[in-house]
Amino acid sequence: MHIVEDRITNLQKELMKIFSLELTEEELSEVRNMLAKYFAGRASSEMDKLWKERGYSQETINEWLNNHLRTPY
Repeated sequence: MHIVEDRITNLQKELMKIFSLELTEEELSEVRNMLAKYFAGRASSEMDKLWKERGYSQETINEWLNNHLRTPY
């Protein structure tokens, strides 16, 4: 996924074509929720992939919880 600034992305163009009609607030909320779930699912899948690649486990989390990584002053 690549974030683009200062122009309309291909996703925005496609969504504008599909949703060129006026939606009620309830319908708009449903669309927002669907998009949020879609992108949350993608993020979750990427995190699962990363954890598998790096061999992380519950033990890794426990180690992180017990490490003191604060900067000494």
